[in-house]
Parts: sequence; C-alpha cells; structure tokens
Amino acid sequence: MPASTTASSVVLTAKALLLDMDGTLVNSDAVVERCWREWAASHGLDPEEALKVVHGRQGYATMAILLPDRPMEVNHAENAVMLARETADTEGVVPVGGAAEFMKAIAGLPHALVTSADAALAATRMTAADLPMPEVRITAESVGASKPDPEGFLKGAAALGVDPADCIVFEDSGAGIAAGRAAGMRVIGIGARAAEHAPTALVPDLTAVRVTATGDGSIRLALAPAS
Repeated sequence: MPASTTASSVVLTAKALLLDMDGTLVNSDAVVERCWREWAASHGLDPEEALKVVHGRQGYATMAILLPDRPMEVNHAENAVMLARETADTEGVVPVGGAAEFMKAIAGLPHALVTSADAALAATRMTAADLPMPEVRITAESVGASKPDPEGFLKGAAALGVDPADCIVFEDSGAGIAAGRAAGMRVIGIGARAAEHAPTALVPDLTAVRVTATGDGSIRLALAPAS
C-alpha cells in the first residue's frame, strides 16, 4: 500500500508488522560491541572494521565476511560460543526509545519478531529490556540463511498469513533493510544506522510512531519525520 504524506509526517498502512529486535526494539549495542571487539582483536582484526558488518547478521555470517577463507563449520562453532556469551551478558541492554509504548499499541494487531538472535538470546534481551515477547517469532533456528537473505521476513509473513506486500518491516541495520526489501516489503528504518541504507521511511526511534487500527482491519502508522 502506498504512503501518504503531509508537511510533517508520513502515513503507511499494512496488514502486519515484522519487527527486528536488536537496534529496533532493544538497544543491545553495548553487549554486541563488547563481545565483537574482543572477538575481532583475538583474530587479529580491526574491531572498528568488524563492527561495520556485525549488525543485523547472524554471527556465523559476520565471521564468514571477516574471515572469508575459514571453513564455515568453524564459524558455526564459534558462533555458538558467541551466542552463549551474549546471552550471559545483559549489562547495558535497554529498550529503544518508545519501544514499551509501541509494543502495547500493537499487542492486539498482527505482528511477529524476526531476529538474527537465537531463541535464548531473544528471550534474554526482551526480558532485560522489559518488553513483551511476540507470540509469533522467527529466530536464528527458524531459518537456513541469515539476513540480508529475505527468508526470515518471508517466514514471518507466512506465519501470520499475510502477503509480503502487505507487511511493513521495522529495522535498524543495512542487512535487515536489504532483507526486508528483498522480501518485497516496505521498511521503516529506526535510528542513525538505518539512515545510511535508504529505508522506505525513517524515524529516530519508536517514539515517532503512532499506531492505530482501521475499520477494514489494516494497521495505520503515522510517522513523525527524522530530524
């Protein structure tokens, strides 16, 4: 469905919402950066360069980019260790601005979590941020390919019984935005990281999103513009 605009806002309508977690609902940058800086340094890599590709991807996919000649089975093994470490570390995990109010607003509307985290990490971070876990969730165990592959978002749409074109994705990362677009969906970018990747619309955080249900069963999203 097309967007309508006014001088001060963008309005989008959809049948379902597909929500990334890290950087979108939960600010876990402190943990992610701690763990991945140490991992990069232990492999002789520049931590700052590593952080440029970490966000939005499953760990094994990040490792494959940073160490392209390494066997994938080693990446999967190290990713399991990384997931356990990230799950054990919740220091600095907080909700993104407006996330609690946003989740309350969509509680009775079709939505799903689509995250590169595994189920344990997703549960830990949503709990640490004091956010409710959506009933429908697509986690790392649910897919065979990491974002930017669209598999996760397509599975989320299928689980909700909604055509991909009628879904709106909420994402913060380049990999996630690319995945949403590849799935044929519109993407609302959250925060400065998203601004670099041309989402359909951009907001600074979830305080800029107003959700209402329409009479025909659609979801109306009024977005205040990012400054």
